[in-house]
Amino acid sequence: MSVHLFGIRHHGPGCARSLAQALQALQPDCILIEGPPEADDLIAFAADPSIKPPVALLVYVPATPQRAVFYPFAEFSPEWQAMRYATINGVPVRFCDLPQAHRLAEEAAAPAVDESEAGESASDSDTDELHEDPLQWLANAAGFSDTDTWWDHLVEQRADSLDLFAAIAEMMTTVRTEIAAPPNLREQQREAWMRNAIRLAEKQGHQRIAVVCGAYHVPALATMPSAKSDNDLLKGLPKVKLAATWTPWSYGRLAFRSGYGAGVTAPGWYHHMWSHPAQASLYWLTDVAILLRKHDLDASSASIIEAVRLADTLAAMRERPRPGLGELQEAVRAVFCYDSDTPLRLIHDALLINDRLGEVPESVPTLPLPQDVQAQQKRLRLPVKADHSQLELDLRQPAHLEKSVLLHRLALLGVDWGRAERVTGKTGTFHEWWRLAWEPEFAIRLIEANVWGGSVEAAATGKAVSQATEATTLPELTALIEQVLLADLPRAVDLLMQRIQEVGALTPDVGFMLAALPPLASVMRYGSVRGTDTSAIGQVVDGLVTRACIALPFGVLGMADEPAAELVKQLIAADRAIRLIQEETLLDAWFGALDQVAGNELSHPLISGRCARILSEQGHWDEERTARALALRCSHASAPLASGNWLEGFLQGSAALLLHNDSLWSLVNNWINGLDPESFVELLPLLRRTFGAFEAPERRQLSERAGSAGGTVVFAASAGSLDEARARLVLPVLGLILGVSAATSTPETVHAP
Repeated sequence: MSVHLFGIRHHGPGCARSLAQALQALQPDCILIEGPPEADDLIAFAADPSIKPPVALLVYVPATPQRAVFYPFAEFSPEWQAMRYATINGVPVRFCDLPQAHRLAEEAAAPAVDESEAGESASDSDTDELHEDPLQWLANAAGFSDTDTWWDHLVEQRADSLDLFAAIAEMMTTVRTEIAAPPNLREQQREAWMRNAIRLAEKQGHQRIAVVCGAYHVPALATMPSAKSDNDLLKGLPKVKLAATWTPWSYGRLAFRSGYGAGVTAPGWYHHMWSHPAQASLYWLTDVAILLRKHDLDASSASIIEAVRLADTLAAMRERPRPGLGELQEAVRAVFCYDSDTPLRLIHDALLINDRLGEVPESVPTLPLPQDVQAQQKRLRLPVKADHSQLELDLRQPAHLEKSVLLHRLALLGVDWGRAERVTGKTGTFHEWWRLAWEPEFAIRLIEANVWGGSVEAAATGKAVSQATEATTLPELTALIEQVLLADLPRAVDLLMQRIQEVGALTPDVGFMLAALPPLASVMRYGSVRGTDTSAIGQVVDGLVTRACIALPFGVLGMADEPAAELVKQLIAADRAIRLIQEETLLDAWFGALDQVAGNELSHPLISGRCARILSEQGHWDEERTARALALRCSHASAPLASGNWLEGFLQGSAALLLHNDSLWSLVNNWINGLDPESFVELLPLLRRTFGAFEAPERRQLSERAGSAGGTVVFAASAGSLDEARARLVLPVLGLILGVSAATSTPETVHAP
C-alpha cells in the first residue's frame, strides 16, 4: 500500500503535463483530488466529449443561491487532467477537500465567490493573505522579481514527471518548516479532512493512492498525525445543505489575480504551453502576426522569425532554458509594435487573455430555468460568448423579435447578457442594437431567479408581478410597465395597470406624475412594432395627463430652488412625451396648464421661464407675447435673482432664441447692462451657468453679437483711474469665456455678454 502526493499549482500547464505522465506511470487504483466532495457525482462528466473547458463546478445553497462557490478548471489544470484520467480509465476518484457544506455554513451572509478567490495557488492564497508570500523569498534568491515568473520557469516549462513532484515536495517542506508561519485554523481543518480521506482510501484496500493537491499541503499530508487529533479539529463544524452543477467559465475569469487564478495572468499563453509544449513560442508569435494582419497592421513572416530569434537570445542572456512570457512580450514590442502600446493592448486582450468560453453538455443536472435559457439560446441561434459581440435586430422579422423579447426578459431577471445601444442611422422604431457578453456569474442569477418560475417567461412574469406589488411610486411602476411590454409578458400587464391606477389616484406629487409619462408615451408610440395592445395604457396616460395638468399650476407655487430644478427636468421630459403621443385633446390641456404657470407671477421663476420657452417654441405664444413676458420678468421692478432664474429657465439648452430674435436680444442685453454692480455680482454665477451651458459655436456667436453695433457698452475712464497693463491681463480670460472678440478689445471697452 502506497500514497503518492502530487503537489501542483492550479491552472499550471507544466504541472498538468507532468501529472498526466506520472499517472500513466503509476497506474493508481484510487485518485483523491483537492475539491468539494459535494461535487463527486459530477466528476464523471469530465469524460463527456461535449464538455469543453474552461468550465467550473458551481456549489451553492439552494435556499440562498447567492451563497455559492466556483471551482474553475481549464484544460491545462492538473485537477482536470486527473479527472479525465480517472473517468476514462475507470479509476475510483473523489474530491477530498473540506466540504463547502461546512465552509458556506459559516459564511451565511457572504456573497458568491469562486475558488479563484477562496482557493490557493502554489503557495496557497489563504496563507499568502495572512502571511507574506513564502515563495517570494525563494524567487528573489533565484534572481526573479516575482513568484509567478520564477514558478513558470522552474515548474511550468519543465517536461519531467515524478522527479518534478519530488522536488516540489522537498521545496514546500523547507518553506513550511523554515520560512512560512504556521497555517491558520481553517487550513489545519482542510488538511485534517484530506488526511481522513487518505485514511478512508487505505481502509477501503486501495494499494496505489494518488493525491492531487495544492503544493503547500504536501508536507502536511506526508506525515500523518493521529486520527483523533484530526477528528478533534473537525468536531462541531456547522453544516448546510448544498447543490452542485457544472457551468461554463472563461479565460478572462481565470486571469483574475487571486487564489486558483493566481499567476494565470495570461491563460491564452498557458493554452499554447499546454497545446504545443516544445514550440509554444513559435505558435504564439505566429498568432500575434495573424492577429495584427487581421487588423491591417504590418506583420510579415520575416518578423516572426526575427521575434523568435530575439526571444531565444533574451532567454539565453538571462540563463533560462527557453523563452518565457516576459521575453516574448519584449520581442513583440520591439519587432511588431515598434514600441507602441496600442498593438500591445490588442495582443493582451486577444492572445494573452484569449477570452475563450467553455461549454457544458445539456445532460448536466441543473434547474429548469437555466435549462430553458439554454434551449432558447440554441433555438434562436444566439451563441454564448465571453467576448463582446454586436447583435442588430429588425423587429419586423419574427425571429429577430423573439431574440429581442428573450434579451428583455433576461434583463428583467437581472441577467444583463445583452445591453441595448442607441441606434444610429436607422429608425429606432424597427431596429435594436445589442452588445452581448456572457458572464459566468449569470449562472447564479438564473438559479436565484428560478424561484419565480421554471421558464424564462414564467420567471420574468413572476418577478415583474412581485416588483409591481412592492412599488410605491408612479415612476417605478411606469418604468416597469415599459420593461414588461418590451419583454412581452401579457399576464403581468393587467396587474401593473391596476397598480398604476391605484397609485396614480393617490399621488399628489406633480413631479411623480410627470416622471411617469415618458415610458408610457414611448410604449404608446412604438408599441405597434411589437404588436402590443396599448388601449389600456392610453386610458392610464389620459388620466395621468389630466391630473398633471390640474396639479401643475398649483404645485409650482412657493417651491424651493432645488425641487424646482428637479421639476424642470421632469417637465421637459413630460413635454416631449405628451407631444410624442400626438393627441390634440392632451396637447390642448397640457399647453393650457403651461400657460397658467407662465402667466402666474407666484410660480417659481425657473419653471415659469421654461413654460414660456415651450409655449414660444410650439407656436402657442407669438413673438409679441413672448417679448412681453420677457420684458415683465426682466424689468427692474422684479428682483434680480427672480429675473435671473426666469431667464435660465427660458434660455436653458439653446441660444437660438437670442441669436435670431432681435427684440428678445435687446430686452436681455438692456436688462443685463442696466443691472447695478451689486446685483450684477450677485447674479454673475447664475448667468455664467446659463450662458456656459450653450454650445461653443453659440457662445461665440453671442460674443460676436455683443461686440457688434448696439451691443457694446462703453465706460469712460480717466487716465489716472485705469491701469492698462493690469486690464490687458484680464483679456485672455474674457476671450475664453466670451469668445475671441474679447481678446482683441481695447481696455477702455467692455462688452456685454
